[in-house]
Amino acid sequence: MAKFFIDRPIFAWVISIFIIAAGIFGIKSLPVSQYPSVAAPTITLHAIYPGASAQVMEGSVLSVIERNMNGVEGLDYMSTSADSSGSGSVSLTFTPDTDENLAQVEVQNKLSEVLRTLPATVQQYGVTVSKARSNFLMIVMLSSDVQSTEEMNDYAQRNVVPELQRIEGVGQVRLFGAQRAMRIWVDPKKLQNYNLSFADVGSALSAQNIQISAGSIGSLPAVRGQTVTATVTAQGQLGTAEEFGNVILRANTDGSNIYLKDVAKVGLGMEDYSSSTRLNGVNTTGMAVMLSNSGNAMATAKAVKERLAVLEKYFPQGMSWKTPYDTSKFVEISIEKVIHTLIEAMVLVFVVMYLFLQNIRYTLIPTIVVPISLLGGFAFISYMGMSINVLTMFAMILVIGIVVDDAIVVVENVERIMAGEGLPPKEATKKAMGQISGAVIGITAVLISVFVPLAMFSGAAGNIYKQFALTMASSIAFSAFLALTLTPALCATMLKTIPKGHHEEKKGFFGWFNKKFDSWTHGYEGRVAKVLRKTFRMMVVYIGLAVVGVFLFMRLPTSFLPTEDQGFVMVSVQLPAGATKERTDATLAQVTQLAKSIPEIENIITVSGFSFSGSGQNMAMGFAIFKDWNERTASGSDAVAVAGKLTGMMMGTLKDGFGIAVVPPPILELGNGSGLSINLQDRNNTGHTGIAGEGNELIQKMRASGLFDPSTVRAGGLEDSPQLKIDINRAAAAAQGISFADIRTALASALSSSYVSDFPNQGRLQRVMVQADEDARMQPADILNLTVPNKSGVAVPLSTIATVSWENGTEQSVRFNGYPSMKLSASPATGVSTGQAMEAVQKMVDELGGGYSFEWGGQSSEEAKGGSQTLILYGLAVAAVFLVLAALYESWSIPLAVILVIPLGLIGAAAGVTGRNLFEGLLGSVPSFANDIYFQVGFVTVMGLSAKNAILIIEFAKDLQAQGKSAVEAALEAARLRFRPIIMTSFAFILGVVPLYIAAGASSASQRAIGTTVFWGMLVGTLLSVFLVPLFYVVVRKFFKETAHEHEMAVRHASKAGITGSDDKQY
Repeated sequence: MAKFFIDRPIFAWVISIFIIAAGIFGIKSLPVSQYPSVAAPTITLHAIYPGASAQVMEGSVLSVIERNMNGVEGLDYMSTSADSSGSGSVSLTFTPDTDENLAQVEVQNKLSEVLRTLPATVQQYGVTVSKARSNFLMIVMLSSDVQSTEEMNDYAQRNVVPELQRIEGVGQVRLFGAQRAMRIWVDPKKLQNYNLSFADVGSALSAQNIQISAGSIGSLPAVRGQTVTATVTAQGQLGTAEEFGNVILRANTDGSNIYLKDVAKVGLGMEDYSSSTRLNGVNTTGMAVMLSNSGNAMATAKAVKERLAVLEKYFPQGMSWKTPYDTSKFVEISIEKVIHTLIEAMVLVFVVMYLFLQNIRYTLIPTIVVPISLLGGFAFISYMGMSINVLTMFAMILVIGIVVDDAIVVVENVERIMAGEGLPPKEATKKAMGQISGAVIGITAVLISVFVPLAMFSGAAGNIYKQFALTMASSIAFSAFLALTLTPALCATMLKTIPKGHHEEKKGFFGWFNKKFDSWTHGYEGRVAKVLRKTFRMMVVYIGLAVVGVFLFMRLPTSFLPTEDQGFVMVSVQLPAGATKERTDATLAQVTQLAKSIPEIENIITVSGFSFSGSGQNMAMGFAIFKDWNERTASGSDAVAVAGKLTGMMMGTLKDGFGIAVVPPPILELGNGSGLSINLQDRNNTGHTGIAGEGNELIQKMRASGLFDPSTVRAGGLEDSPQLKIDINRAAAAAQGISFADIRTALASALSSSYVSDFPNQGRLQRVMVQADEDARMQPADILNLTVPNKSGVAVPLSTIATVSWENGTEQSVRFNGYPSMKLSASPATGVSTGQAMEAVQKMVDELGGGYSFEWGGQSSEEAKGGSQTLILYGLAVAAVFLVLAALYESWSIPLAVILVIPLGLIGAAAGVTGRNLFEGLLGSVPSFANDIYFQVGFVTVMGLSAKNAILIIEFAKDLQAQGKSAVEAALEAARLRFRPIIMTSFAFILGVVPLYIAAGASSASQRAIGTTVFWGMLVGTLLSVFLVPLFYVVVRKFFKETAHEHEMAVRHASKAGITGSDDKQY
């Protein structure tokens, strides 16, 4: 094939132009994101039951829904949560290959089967089904010097939320606040004075606030001669506070009426008062935008901002918007940083090429070919429906040093033949391609075979592997294709004939470098000869090195992904059970002041009444947003350090609550924190007290173990709290003619907001809510002062049929996969990896009483799954290399010489990570390098490149031996011939990853993780392999004699390659 394109260079250019065009179009069409969608599809059902306790919500609503969801196709696991605010959710997580649209349809159908069995109030509010991710993409804040918070909330609900929800990629928009409602604040004493009840209020509103469809006059069929037709309207539905105040509760026989305004205050208010947001302590309206499962962060965030820019033209005077919390900024900066690293890597690679090739023409050929290979990779990932993300860009950086190899090998071999034999470029190129085409194909096949198994894994880790594997494999394939087409065509047309001894005639720096390198080469040849004379001793040394490499590898801490500084930390605040929103707001004000005192923090958003752990007046959360990474270059200004600083300040300052700042996980959709997520399960249904006791015991063990940061080990839900229990004397109620339905109505209407009907307000139907006036529901005695009508219509005080007592009750009920559960979270102590911490948790749970188990959640679940795949991953990669080489060489023995080189890369990778951890420890920093996904992908890359170097030597040694040389002579000659290209290509790759190794700023943790692995793996692997690969070849040839068929194939290949053993001397 190469000869065809050498004779037809325009044909090669045409094909390359098509690749360039496909790559450019692919880049323009590819979406941009930080990571691909790695989390499994999730569908969440949310129900509201005002006034219900956590137990009532779980027993009468969520458990009914949960049971019916079993059997949904593709369901992996489900979690259920209910709290005493009357809110509950069932979260269904599906296997990664599930079609989320079909799954949502099936979930809707399953829900419709049980909807009619749910309490009437729950049906009235409705059960919502959404397929949004649980994490926030961004938070939009509305502020105004004119409008009140109530007015901003209502405006957002009417005019902003619907607009944002229609944007492609937006799964849900959560308003931290509520829209307007017609509030009926009833005075129970006035009700009693008029001998009325809450049931009378609800009945009157339902009867008199209805929409009347009156019809029309003159409608068909009409009498003959009818000349007019008109629609008839009648006022039925009420629209103002005055109209609602005039609702008649009772018409007396004397003609007088008792109106709603006689027993209640009526006015516009908020539908719900449980949540509020502040930006830097100033009241605002906050809206959290959540991505759909298939949404793209960058495109969606851009679309949201563009829509807001249009909407702000119609904002009321004085209202403005901003997005202080925006995770897409980190995505954008991360991609920009990686692109800069990509450019730096290309420059360094070309500097190395110029150093060795010493001719601008020789250097220009790889400079042309490498970008075309990368564009081919972009075209392929576009075809595969992938995205431009941190993972694919990392793969592009790594692949630069690989794809440049093919071009360098071709150019270097052409140059060597021209310099050694004085052949013209075209003939030299043909001879060079005859010698190395097989090696190029073999190397490509091996490298692709290493990466392809990565794309076969499932789960979050599998999706990450896939991004690397397909990007690198496709670019490598294009590189090999171009090495056999465009590169030889360029060599034949661009290079000039050079006389023999060209390198010796170089002057200045290059002359000095060539003499030095020739000296190194002769010294190298002598040392290899010594190694080959001591095969047994050197094999023992090799085995020792391999054992050291395995030992270091086994000692590496394990993790899923490195923790990144994403420009913010999440703050969780919790007050004692039973604390009011007023106390929570006061504590949040303290948190705000503490955060503002930290120089690295630019903004802080606080939300009261809501957190990722649950809802309630004593719950709150916040987002502390940092200044730009360029403004935080000093030591101790990273996210982990700032989170620790803020947590320490809250621990020492907050007297009425508990606060902790946590660094978000590297992939936000995998959870709400970077630590461990544990779901302790009660398999024997021992009850809430049982699992709470075992959970607290586990927490104490974890805190005392020294493996966890004690301040981060905590239960993830709401604490039990004092609750008022109403004991109703059923016999007394029956004797007085009081029904349970009336008791329920009185309690629900007085103590919780009772949704009785709707009313039209500025083109939108909003709710009418009935509740006792605030003075009448503050103390336990107020409950017994409520009245309930008997059959005769007489208002009977609740105190005659009920008593009230205090008890400790559950504020939150959690289930996982149908079992009562307790959520725990923790972060490993300094110097402890997540893998070590996870092993400790497993042992501690095993020591608990019988009937208790646990399952990992969030990122911990993915790490547990990925950890079991690591050895399989390495095994498949090694097996793939062996089988491909066996097929190429038609030999089962020669591939062993290549496989033996793999532990050499492991020594460098494991030692490099260990050494860098020790160095960080000496500097007082927290060691951050581990056996994570980046290490695994980096080591697989090192495996492929180490095998590539071995092939370059073994390919020549095999051909030389086929021409009559002994195995030792062939190995020594091949090592000398291939020393220069191996050093050139390997150090081009090593220098290409230096920008990753020394990265700083956004996404630097990931860059340093993969950079450290491949830098040290290739450096140590190359330095050892150039001496040991000839040894491996000799040993394999000694123990596995060449068959007649193998010898015939080798002679044929050597003859075709033009190697005779005497014409290829090193210049």
